[in-house]
Amino acid sequence: MKILVLSDSHGDVDSMVEVVTKERPDAIFHLGDLIGDAQELHNEFPNIPFYMVPGNCDGYGYDDIEASEKVVELEGKRFLLLHGHTRAVKLGYMSLEYRAKELEVDAALFGHTHVPYADYFGETLIFNPGSIGQPHYGEDPTYGILKIIGDNIKYEHCVFSEVCSR
Repeated sequence: MKILVLSDSHGDVDSMVEVVTKERPDAIFHLGDLIGDAQELHNEFPNIPFYMVPGNCDGYGYDDIEASEKVVELEGKRFLLLHGHTRAVKLGYMSLEYRAKELEVDAALFGHTHVPYADYFGETLIFNPGSIGQPHYGEDPTYGILKIIGDNIKYEHCVFSEVCSR
């Protein structure tokens, strides 16, 4: 299973449509900022399973952790989706890591920083796809690809302007 991970689109629906068309994912995760963009993207591709959470720029759910975090299970793997502002990821990942451990997820996915990131906390993948709409300090927009292969989750960061290796 191939999952497209997007975050921080900030109004750039066209780039997301282009990435979905290019990558042809089996599912899409949108990690907030802006949830309206995510809804537009879902309307463009209604047959692709779609999961989204709000970010700090979405107006609602800003301080509501329950509304801002979602656990999704696909092919026996559990994913924690959140934007990151409710776990203060700009200050560090400890709160996110312990929430992932508490929920017993296989991967915790977040945005908010606009910076691609991947590491492990124990066996749990901690992953940020970067920003598809407003990259960090003028860098190219980025997105993520997760693949569930057997019992493993493989990850990749992709630069919008380049061909993503497969």
